[in-house]
Amino acid sequence: MKALVVGGGGFVGPYLVRHLTKDLGYDVTVTKTEKETLTIDSAVVRNLDILDKNQISELLSEEKPDYLFHLAAQSSVAYSWKNPTLTVDVNIKGCVNLLEAVKDADKKPRVLLIGSGEEYGHIKKDECPIIEDNVLRPGNIYAATKSCQNMLGKIYSDAYGLDVMMVRAFNHIGPNQTPMFVVADFCKQVADIEKGKQEPVIYVGNLSAKRDFTDVRDVVKAYALLVKNGRRGETYNVGTGHAIEIRQILDEIIAMSDRDIDYVKEMYPIAFMTIQDWVERECDKQEFAGSLMFDEYPDKLGVLQMVNNIFRRVKEEEEQCGDGENCIKYPDDQWLKDIIMVLLLNEMYRRRQNRRRYY
Repeated sequence: MKALVVGGGGFVGPYLVRHLTKDLGYDVTVTKTEKETLTIDSAVVRNLDILDKNQISELLSEEKPDYLFHLAAQSSVAYSWKNPTLTVDVNIKGCVNLLEAVKDADKKPRVLLIGSGEEYGHIKKDECPIIEDNVLRPGNIYAATKSCQNMLGKIYSDAYGLDVMMVRAFNHIGPNQTPMFVVADFCKQVADIEKGKQEPVIYVGNLSAKRDFTDVRDVVKAYALLVKNGRRGETYNVGTGHAIEIRQILDEIIAMSDRDIDYVKEMYPIAFMTIQDWVERECDKQEFAGSLMFDEYPDKLGVLQMVNNIFRRVKEEEEQCGDGENCIKYPDDQWLKDIIMVLLLNEMYRRRQNRRRYY
């Protein structure tokens, strides 16, 4: 059998290629971006721009794979807030390009679209364990794009008869994962502490959150089984079915070290990006209304009113999000108002400077 792994330059790709070649004996071609470095002796490595449909079509015509694994994605939740346009381009437009190329190909492979458990978003207590037809409530831009990818796969399967299966994979971990993910981040911090590169303190987020973690080597075995045996147009969850508290994982990692290590809670940058977003929305509203708040000496009461407006919006968002994976819990209300005030005054100053520049 011949397999094509699209987007194999990340964390999962090399594990999937090794399983397909070493364990299953497949002939494998794996793609990467031009900027990525990927060396796998058991597979042919080729560059591919997922945003160029013609490149995908040419690749399918040359390789004629039996199975296609679509791993290419912008997979960072935090970065999706920072660069939503790129996230949409890669995760949605890239998927459409791939499905269109498959639709037009002479030999149409069975396709596995890799999604995420993030698509479910905020889960209610009575919805556990999560089943595939559970309501999707994506709580971030990355999750929304993956939900869209899933729907596109279903549409192309039903409308064109393509053999497309979709996966919602929950958290997977293993060697060589980048430290932008929680377990790898903890491990790196402990390693840096042991090397003397970091003080014996680990900086953490919400440790009470519970997540379903699976070894990446088991995840890729599931992918191989699903692309071969999955039903056309169906979605499959991939995970253990059991959630583990982040604190438990951290304690186990620390226990492996001979150093005396503490941990302290910090606010992730995403918290400030979320507040900044509401600050900019409030400023947009005030400017549209012709407010004088951006004059040289803005009204103090007006500024306080803007702070209260933003504070109310942020708190509403916090309450609606609940205990989801990417939900932000602020230390206290006064801390939140202080941060809003700082970001608001900075934004107002920036806009005053722009007015001077253009008017």
